[in-house]
Amino acid sequence: MSETFGARDEHWSGEARSAVGYGVGLVVLLLGIDTLSGELALWRSALWLLLGGVFALVLLPARVSATADRLTTQGLWRGHTVRTDRLVSVRCLDGVAHRLVLRDELGGRVEIDPQVLVANPPLWRLLDDGARVSVERGLLLCGGTALRRLARQVDEELARTVFQVSGLR
Repeated sequence: MSETFGARDEHWSGEARSAVGYGVGLVVLLLGIDTLSGELALWRSALWLLLGGVFALVLLPARVSATADRLTTQGLWRGHTVRTDRLVSVRCLDGVAHRLVLRDELGGRVEIDPQVLVANPPLWRLLDDGARVSVERGLLLCGGTALRRLARQVDEELARTVFQVSGLR
């Protein structure tokens, strides 16, 4: 495993705070409704606390980090790693939540939100560099279109940020 640290999702802590905030907000709302209706009881309060905790855990995003040859996601209980220099497929799953699924020749599989890469260009660059190595090795035969689409999104977001910072937009 590579010892050098490359990049990580810089927005994770804010998203984690938001998840906890939504959980706390739900508990406060439910306890407030119970209090106003005169139905507040210890067992109901415990139930609302449990519900708020589960809600926060469901919303908690996975931590995403990358090195020159690996992309890692760390969820609450499990982590997943994929070798970016040994990718065999990259698929974009569309649905309620867009997901990018990366698989390597060693059986590693990582599923991430593409917006994490769009919002963190250093993460994207490490993934892109590794994917280029996979293409050069003849391993990555499925996923070029998804990567090109993601590259375009990253470039557009970076250009938008540059224009905003420079005052041109």
